Amino acid sequence: MSAAPTARAPLPGWAARPMRRGDLAHVAQIEARIFPFPWTYGNFADSLAAGYDGWVFEVADEPAALLGYAIVMWLTDEVHLLNLSVDAPVQGLGLGAAMLDWLMDDAGSRGARSMLLEVRPSNTPALRLYERKGFHRVGLRRRYYPAHDGAREDAIVMVRRLLSDGPHG
Repeated sequence: MSAAPTARAPLPGWAARPMRRGDLAHVAQIEARIFPFPWTYGNFADSLAAGYDGWVFEVADEPAALLGYAIVMWLTDEVHLLNLSVDAPVQGLGLGAAMLDWLMDDAGSRGARSMLLEVRPSNTPALRLYERKGFHRVGLRRRYYPAHDGAREDAIVMVRRLLSDGPHG
């Protein structure tokens, strides 16, 4: 499987560290604040229990200042980015891009050859970020996400090759 995760700062003054059970209430609060159909506390707890990588990104000198988080599932030599989220007050400042760069660098350094993800077509900022970072569309999952009034929204499936011997690019 993958080597032990490392914790490097995504930007000066910010730090990444493995998500702990004690973070879950705060993570679930942020999730509920920023998404109309959020993951639950239980979804995050189940992800950690299943052995998925959970990461939190926080202000380095203020560990209680949680800025964002991510959940990554390892497959043989590929990672599946299940959740990448930035708290509302710090959205638009480049943290999502920095977190994604950090996650790609970390996964590549630990042997992943590619990163896979799903994104809502209606989530234009995320879609633009992934395209800017070199992800390309490889498929569509029909009626994947819950939507308003009992409807369902498709998911765009995207993938990006990772470099195991260098930076994300």
